[in-house]
Amino acid sequence: MVRIFNHHFNANVVLQMTLDFIFVLLTLLGFAAVYLQNANAVVESATQSLSLATWTFVVGSVTGIYQASPERSLQQAVTRALVATVLVLPLTFIIFNLLPDNVTNSPAMAYAAMATVVAVIGHRSLAGRFSRSALLQSRILVLGTGPMARQVSDSLMASDPHAIIVGYFPGPNEKEHAVPASQILTGGASLVAAAQRAGVSEVVVALSERRSGSMSLRDLLECKVNGIRVSDLSTHFEKRLGQIRLDHVNAGWLIFGDGFNQGLLRTSIKRAFDLLCSALLLVATAPVMLLTILLIKLDSPGPVFYRQERVGLNGKRFDVIKFRSMRCDAEEDGNPRWAQKSDDRTTRVGRLIRRMRIDELPQIYNVLKGQMSMIGPRPERPYFVDNLTHDIPYYAVRHSVKPGITGWAQVRYQYGATVEDAKQKLQYDLYYVKNHTLFLDLLIAFETASVVLTGKGAR
Repeated sequence: MVRIFNHHFNANVVLQMTLDFIFVLLTLLGFAAVYLQNANAVVESATQSLSLATWTFVVGSVTGIYQASPERSLQQAVTRALVATVLVLPLTFIIFNLLPDNVTNSPAMAYAAMATVVAVIGHRSLAGRFSRSALLQSRILVLGTGPMARQVSDSLMASDPHAIIVGYFPGPNEKEHAVPASQILTGGASLVAAAQRAGVSEVVVALSERRSGSMSLRDLLECKVNGIRVSDLSTHFEKRLGQIRLDHVNAGWLIFGDGFNQGLLRTSIKRAFDLLCSALLLVATAPVMLLTILLIKLDSPGPVFYRQERVGLNGKRFDVIKFRSMRCDAEEDGNPRWAQKSDDRTTRVGRLIRRMRIDELPQIYNVLKGQMSMIGPRPERPYFVDNLTHDIPYYAVRHSVKPGITGWAQVRYQYGATVEDAKQKLQYDLYYVKNHTLFLDLLIAFETASVVLTGKGAR
C-alpha cells in the first residue's frame, strides 16, 4: 500500500495510473516528432498531450477502470470501458483540433490521440479483470488461525486480487481454526523464519487471543527489523478497506494514533473548497434543478422542497433542504422511518431523482450557509442520532466535522436503512474523520461522479 496525503492506495493501482499517464504523453509527443517531422508540432502539441493524459487519468478514475476486481464480470468491464471512451473521445478530438494552423497534419494528431486513449482504456479495463502478474503480487503472512484471521483473508480477497496469503502462522493459545488446515504453517520454525522462507512483505497480526504470551513481541520486532511490515487488525482494515472497524478498535488506538487533524488551516482550506465547488455546482446544475421543480409540481401535489431537521457539527441542529421525493403523507403517523430501497412512499419523479442523486442538490444552500460541507458524513435525524449514539460506540465522533452532501461512506457502502447498516457506514465515516484532507475530498468527489453515472446504491 502507498500512503498519499493520509490516504492509502493500492501500490499496483498507483503504478498503473502513472504508467498510463506517461504512455499517453510520450506516445503523442513521439508521434508528433516522428510522423509529422515538424519541430513546431512537438512544442505546440505538448500542452494538448499533457491535457489529454490528465483527462484520461481523471476519467479512468471516475469510471473505475483501475479498480481491479475478480468479481467484476466481462460485461461490466466492457461497459466501464465504453463509458470511459464516450467521455474521452469527444474531448480528445476537440483538444487536438485546437492546434495552430502552422502545425501540419493536425487532424492526424487528433486521430492518433483518439487511437491511443482507446487502446489505454481497453487494455486497462480488461487488465483490471484478468491480470494476475506475479510481479504485481504482494505476499502476506497472517499471524493467527481463528475467526479474525479469516476476516483478514476475506478482506484481502475482496479488496486486492494481487494480494496472496502464503499461509497462517498459529498462535500458541488459539484453539479454534477458521482457516484451511492446508494453509496453516507447521514445522516448529519461528515466525520470522517462516516469513523469510515464504518471501513475504507483510505480517498481519490477527490473533483472537493476545494475553498470556499469545503474541511474541520479540518475534514481531525481529520481523520488522528484517524489513517485513507488521500490521495489527485496525491498521490492516484502515489501509486495505478505508474503514475503521468497530470490532477491532479501541479508544487508545484512536487517541494515540495519528490523524483527526482539525486545525485552522485545514478548516479554512475546506471552507474555501466548499464555497468554490458549491458555486460551480449551482451554476452547472441550474437547468437540471429548474426542470426538477417543474416535474415535481406536475407529478404530485405539495411543496417542491422538503425541510427536515438534522444533526450537524458538534451536535448542532439545522434544517436540511432537499427536493421532495415522497408523498406529503409519508410520515403521517408521526413515527420517523428510514427510507427503504424501492420505498413505496416515493413518487414517480422521486424515484428518478433519488436514483440520480438530484434530490440532494438543494443542499448547496446549506453548504453556502456553512451548515454543511460538500464532503463529509451524511447528516442524520435527531431521533436516529439519539438511538445510534446509545447503541453504537464512537458514533458521536462523526459530528466533529461538518456533515456533507456526499461522503466516504456514500461512495463505499450501498444505501442502508438498519442499525447494522449504520454501523457499517460509521466505519467509513470514522476513517474520513481521522484522515480527511483536501486530497481525500477530491477523491470522494470523483467517486461520487462514478456513483451518479452507474446509479450504484440508489434507494
